[in-house]
Amino acid sequence: MATASFLPLPSKEILVKEFVGKSIKDVATPAAVLDLQKLKNNCSRMLDAVESLNCGWRAHIKTHKTTELTRLQVGDGPGPVNLIVSTIAEAENVLPLLLEYKSAGRVVNLLYGFPVTPSAVPRLTPIAAALGPHALTLLIDHPAQLLSVSSVQTPTSIFIKIDMGGNRAGVIPNTESCSQLISSVLALEATGKASLLGLYAHAGQSYAGDSQSAALDFLRQEFEALLLTSATLHSTTTSTGAHRTHPLVLSVGATPTTTSIRALLLSTTSLPPSAAQEVSALKATMRAIRDSGFLIEIHAGVYPVLDIQQLSTRALPSSQLSWADMALTIVAEIASLYPGRGARGSTEALLGAGTLALGREPCKAYPGWGILTPWNREDAGGGAEGYKGWIVGRTSQEHGVLTWGGEVGDEDVLVVGQKVRVWPNHACIAGVGFGWYLVVDGGDEIVDVWVRWRGW
Repeated sequence: MATASFLPLPSKEILVKEFVGKSIKDVATPAAVLDLQKLKNNCSRMLDAVESLNCGWRAHIKTHKTTELTRLQVGDGPGPVNLIVSTIAEAENVLPLLLEYKSAGRVVNLLYGFPVTPSAVPRLTPIAAALGPHALTLLIDHPAQLLSVSSVQTPTSIFIKIDMGGNRAGVIPNTESCSQLISSVLALEATGKASLLGLYAHAGQSYAGDSQSAALDFLRQEFEALLLTSATLHSTTTSTGAHRTHPLVLSVGATPTTTSIRALLLSTTSLPPSAAQEVSALKATMRAIRDSGFLIEIHAGVYPVLDIQQLSTRALPSSQLSWADMALTIVAEIASLYPGRGARGSTEALLGAGTLALGREPCKAYPGWGILTPWNREDAGGGAEGYKGWIVGRTSQEHGVLTWGGEVGDEDVLVVGQKVRVWPNHACIAGVGFGWYLVVDGGDEIVDVWVRWRGW
């Protein structure tokens, strides 16, 4: 049985001795850098928002895959610790932290956020046993997956994944397939092998949004898809004579939609008319959910780190979500210069960071795979849209090509051997090629090293 133990991690102690106290200008490149204060601010804002709105909170940890940032996402205090992982390797590596929280008296729940398959059962079984009954939650969207659920020896919880338009995973509300799935789940629940925790939605399509009102509208759609499905669940429960012993949890979120909930804490008079209208509609939907006796849970993952993709959704105004909030940068080195090779005779530069360091995912806001940060350019504010300056305009495996988007002849000076910092489009992908993050705290000095978990 392949487990995370087959992918041993580097020693944090050795890495700390090697890097802490050095400048990120003096390390081998490419290197992934996280800014601690930005991470803390982003996590605190999210925790404060969900607490103020009296919502449950579930942190997704697949973006960073580290123990240290998981702690920041969870926060201090005696409250429940609800997490989501995308791989079993993440679950195996975060298990000691969850057991630590459990021993301290905090209620823990771990959601494996991918529809469960038969090959996952041997690795999920010891995790479920360690956490205890119903503390491991499994995601399903097809009745055939329930055989795998029942094969986990310790009773688990279940979230039914609802497709609210993203067409990636999930069952469509108000369909025969949805009704059949709910009936199958209730039948399994009656055996005591699992219990239905709730309904789960993720508006991945909200990444294509470009305004606060759009993010709020997607969030409302997430809630309404689950509310519609809950009606099917209620009618099925009634017809079968089943009796629910705990309130159903409706769990929603993608970073754009979850980020936008901060608008609910503001007076509608302080919001643009379109956003104010969406806030009113969203509040009405949330009231309907609570009036029906359901619990609201919010989930998100990339929000502590952020990236250009998230910035371009404009889920919050620039006064609340800006370049200054992005915590991940990739440090790379200029390897060569090519005067006159670029568009209109502009200069291009070879960067020692390509697809494996930055990712290959494009961003709708600009035609590139990364933007140089103020470490190497003047911070002119604004957004990625219409940005004029050095961007990673092309990539291959280890090569990145910097291209200039401004006036020819006005290129910011670059020299061979110069270290630069790049904001990537998608933090989740950009981190994959690195074994650890170098952590700074507002400056260039490395204050810690966080080891990333590897594998599936």
